Amino acid sequence: MLIEECPIIGVNVRVWLFWSYLRRPRLSRFLVGCIPVAVLNVFQFLKLYSSWGDMSELIINGYFTVLYFNLVLRTSFLVINRRKFETFFEGVAAEYALLEKNDDIRPVLERYTRRGRMLSISNLWLGAFISACFVTYPLFVPGRGLPYGVTIPGVDVLATPTYQVVFVLQVYLTFPACCMYIPFTSFYATCTLFALVQIAALKQRLGRLGRHSGTMATTGHSAGTLFAELKECLKYHKQIIQYVHDLNSLVTHLCLLEFLSFGMMLCALLFLLSISNQLAQMIMIGSYIFMILSQMFAFYWHANEVLEQSLGIGDAIYNGAWPDFEEPIRKRLILIIARAQRPMVIKVGNVYPMTLEMFQKLLNVSYSYFTLLRRVYN
Repeated sequence: MLIEECPIIGVNVRVWLFWSYLRRPRLSRFLVGCIPVAVLNVFQFLKLYSSWGDMSELIINGYFTVLYFNLVLRTSFLVINRRKFETFFEGVAAEYALLEKNDDIRPVLERYTRRGRMLSISNLWLGAFISACFVTYPLFVPGRGLPYGVTIPGVDVLATPTYQVVFVLQVYLTFPACCMYIPFTSFYATCTLFALVQIAALKQRLGRLGRHSGTMATTGHSAGTLFAELKECLKYHKQIIQYVHDLNSLVTHLCLLEFLSFGMMLCALLFLLSISNQLAQMIMIGSYIFMILSQMFAFYWHANEVLEQSLGIGDAIYNGAWPDFEEPIRKRLILIIARAQRPMVIKVGNVYPMTLEMFQKLLNVSYSYFTLLRRVYN
C-alpha cells in the first residue's frame, strides 16, 4: 500500500505530496509555495521591528509573524527530515494493511479512520475559512491595510499600485501557508488515532488468551500455542512503544515551539480583546484565539488519549483468565503489566508529557499573565 493510499493518513500525505514536501522535491512547487511564504515572513519580522508604537498593531502583527514563522519552521523540519517522515508513513501503511485483514479489529480501525479523515478534512476547511477571514478583514476597516503587516525596505507598501500588488500576493500566499500549517496538526492527530487502534488490537489479542486457556483446560492441548501467542503480544507491545517513540521524535520539538509561542500569543490576544472597542476587530481576535485553542487542544487531547489507553493494557491482562495459566505464562504476563505501568507518552520538548492537565496549566498561566498585563495597563 502506497502512503497516499492509506486511508487514515492519506488526506495529509496528498497535500504534502502536491507541494513536493515528500519524496522528490520539485523546485517549481517550492517557488510558488513555501519559498514566497518564507520571504513574506521575513518582511513580517521587519514590520514587527518597526511597529512598537501602537499596542493593537503590535499584537496583531506579532500573532501573524509567530504563526507564519511556526508554519515555515514546520515545513522546513518536514523537508529536512523528509526521508524520516516517509519511513514512518510507510510503516503506518504496512501496519494498516495488516490490521485491515483482521476481522475482529476492522470495526475499530474503520471507526478511527473515519474520525481521522473527518478531522483532517474539517481542519482544512476550518483553515480555509479562517484564512478567508484573515484576508478580508482589511476591507472592513477604515483606511488602507494589508492582511499581514509587512515592511519592504525602500518601498511604500500602501502606495498605489504597490498596495494592490502586495494585497493580491498576500491573498494568494494564504493558500500555500494554510497547506503548510494545517496538515501537520492533522498528521499528528491521525497518527495518534492509529496508535489507539494498535493499542486496541493488542488488548484484543491479550483478551483472546483467556479463550485459548479455556480450550486447553477442556481439550488438554499443550501450552505451546498459548506461549507463542503471548510472545507475539510481547513483540507487538514493543512495536507500539517504538511507534509512539518515533512519532514523539517527529513532533516533540515543534510542540515545544507551540507551547512557548502560542501560550504567549494567547495572553496578548486576550489582552487586545479586552481593550478593543471595534466589533470587526473583536470578531477577528476571537477567531485568532479559537484557532490557537483548537490547534493546541488537538495536540494535547490526542496525546492524552494515547497515555490513558496505554495504561489500560495492564487492566486488559488483569481482567483476563490469567489464574488458569501455567506459571511460566503468568510470569511473562507480569512483564507486560509492569511495562504498561510506564505509559506511552508524547512530550513537549522531550521534557513534559502532553496531557489535558498540561493543557489546563498552559491556559492557567496564559490567563494569569493576561490579568497581570490588564492590571498594569489599567
